[in-house]
Parts: sequence; C-alpha cells; structure tokens
Amino acid sequence: MFLPHPVIEQLNDAQVATWEQHFAGAGHERPRAIEEGIWRRTQDPANAVQSGWSKDEQGRRRIVHYRYRYDLDYTFPVPRLVLAELYLYTSVLAPKDEIDEHRANVHSWLVEGGWRQTGDAMWAKGDLRVTITPYDDHPQDERASRKTPAGFCSLDVVFVSEDFAVMRNVRQMPWNVLAGGIRIKDERGKPTYADDLSELSQYLPFQVEIGCGTSIEAGVPPLHFLHQAYRVTERTDNVMKQTHPFVLSPQKDTLVREMLLDATAKAEELVTMFRASFLAQPTAAHHALKALHEAGHFVGPVIQHNFDLLAARAGLEECFVRRYDQKIPPVPFHPEAKSLVVVGLHADRRSVQKRARERGMKVFFIDTEGLEEFGQYMPYPLEGPQDDDVIVKAEAIPTLTALCRQLGVQTPVPTQVA
Repeated sequence: MFLPHPVIEQLNDAQVATWEQHFAGAGHERPRAIEEGIWRRTQDPANAVQSGWSKDEQGRRRIVHYRYRYDLDYTFPVPRLVLAELYLYTSVLAPKDEIDEHRANVHSWLVEGGWRQTGDAMWAKGDLRVTITPYDDHPQDERASRKTPAGFCSLDVVFVSEDFAVMRNVRQMPWNVLAGGIRIKDERGKPTYADDLSELSQYLPFQVEIGCGTSIEAGVPPLHFLHQAYRVTERTDNVMKQTHPFVLSPQKDTLVREMLLDATAKAEELVTMFRASFLAQPTAAHHALKALHEAGHFVGPVIQHNFDLLAARAGLEECFVRRYDQKIPPVPFHPEAKSLVVVGLHADRRSVQKRARERGMKVFFIDTEGLEEFGQYMPYPLEGPQDDDVIVKAEAIPTLTALCRQLGVQTPVPTQVA
C-alpha cells in the first residue's frame, strides 16, 4: 500500500471549498480531518450473551483502535481527497495455544503478502510498517495492575504509515477507554408515544442532540458498517438472532489477515465511511433545524455525535460529544432551553439526556426504533427513555419538516452541491 491513498480521485471546486471550510485547518472543536474509532471487547458477566462469558470461559479481550488523517493532494491536475496517514492498532488476549497458532498464521500471512522484515519485530511493504509483539503479561495490564488469566498471553499487531509519529496519548487512548469499564445500559421507563412533535410547542425553545439517524437518511452507512469492516462483531442475516456476538477469538479475527494479504484492497473498505460522510449533503431535516434556529425556537449548538459535519454544513454550530478523551464530556446547554429533542440516537452514552432532565428539561425523541439490516427490518427500541419523555416513532425528515409547518416556520429549499 502506498500513501497518499486516493479516497476520491477528482474533487470539483465546490468540494474543495467544503473541505477548506469545514474539514481543514485548526480552530475547530476537534481535528476534523481525523477519523478515529476504538473498540474494546472483553468477557464479563454484564455482557455474557455477546462475549460468551461463563465460569469456564472468561478472560478474553480484543482491542481495535484506528486513527486516520485525510488531506487534499494537488500532485495531479485535479485535486483529490486522500488518506495521508494511517494508524491501526490491534491487541488480542486469549489462551496461549490460540495465540501461538495466531502468531504462526500472522507470520505465514507476512510471507504470503510479500512483507519485508526490517527489524526483530517490524516488517515493511510500500509505505506501511507493521510490528508484531507477543506478551506473556501485557505492559498495559502490569501498569493497571490487571492480572493476566492463567494460561493466557497476548499479541499486538500494529500497522502505521511510514514516518508517522504515534504520540503517547494516541497509544494510550484505547487503554484509558478500557480502564473506564463496561457501560451499564440504561433502564427504560414508560415513555409516551406521540404522532408528532406538537407537544413541543409547550416547551420552547428547545435544544437538539443528534445521533446517526440523520446521517443514515443522508446516505452515510450506519455504525454497524464499521463493526463489520473492523471485524469486531459477528453479523448475521437472521434478524431473529440479534445478539451480534463479539469477535474475541484470534482465529475469527480476519482484520489482521486482510491487512497483511492486501492492505490496499482493505483500505478501500476502511475509508468508505469518511468518503460517504464527505460526499453526503445536509438533508431536509438539517435545513429544517436551521430554519427553526433562525426563528428562535431552537437554541444553542447541535449536540453532535457524528463526524460527517452535516449540521455544520447546513449552517449550524456543533458541539461534538463522541469523544474518547472524556467519558462524560461537558455539554453547553443553553440557559433558555426548556426541552431537548433527541434525533436518531439509540442510547444516552454521554449522559446528555440525563443531565437535561436534571436541569428540568423535557426530553423528546425522534426515532424509528428499528433499522434495515441485510434487507430486513430489525426492531431496535430506544434504550433509556424515562416516564416523562415523549417518543415520535418516525424518521427525522418528515417529523422536523412537519414541526416547521406547525410552528409557521418556512424551510428553505436545500441547495445540492455536486
């Protein structure tokens, strides 16, 4: 694999302007040219169904952390969007016989993939470097005073682009997330279901929290696409089997094999989410929110969980809360907000809704409580609505445009950018 790796071969003037305005440079609340994700899968009684935990089967762990930097490349006649730097970290803890077999497989894939050994634990191919490091006791476990289960050991496989300096805070981040413990799911109350948001008129002005629902409406893949791309969760086309077990066995982890055998082909899958996010356009739902904000019914920034910047590109201020350096990030609630409208967000992982209720704000949800997977509909109820909350079981576009009509707010016609 050679870098820069093309993500979009040709950008037009409008797309270059979008990059320069929204993705490039400093001065934003986060580096918007960076895509990052972390999964830590562990066996615990709290996740026994997904992890396979039992008294006789426990102690497995798998960590995947990626961090990519994108940029514009002007070495060709037409500017193109490229993947400029790559960092992909994997760590697996499992019984020793499985790790030994995995190490043997990794070395055979290095040979088959044409990698060249450049050090005791480093191999090179193109502009990528990979290190393979076994541990009887992982140094991060020693640092955190975590005991390695008897008969277990671990293997770290790390891919990094040549000359990319991996800062200590980046290396440490997945282990800090691991130390934060397993998230305990919220207990659902007895919310009220409504046909529309007409009751919201009694709780104006409102603030907004956005999940992936509006992004999916704009054509961005859902989060489970990344679960599949990074092989962190098993997917099934049987919608009746919704457990989606964790991929914890090194023998089931195909991510390392795919990268070692053909990193260029795998990269096409790994950049799909960022490419789709960049190409997506704000929908009528985003433009409805913009109109409601201009009319004074919606106040404060959009509390945002997505990195596609669709709300920002519709002209709204965003506060990005899907962070790894802060488990419960601060949220700038507007002092005049009387309610919180939560759009397409399954669970209150950052305690935004909880904190809104503590402030006396009424919470409204816009959510279909289901999703399409493998061409079939799968129920996906909201995790933690409470007794006084209101759910409108519908998509964002018709619900928010209807709210504009109810409040007498004219919505602009979206301008599509090629």
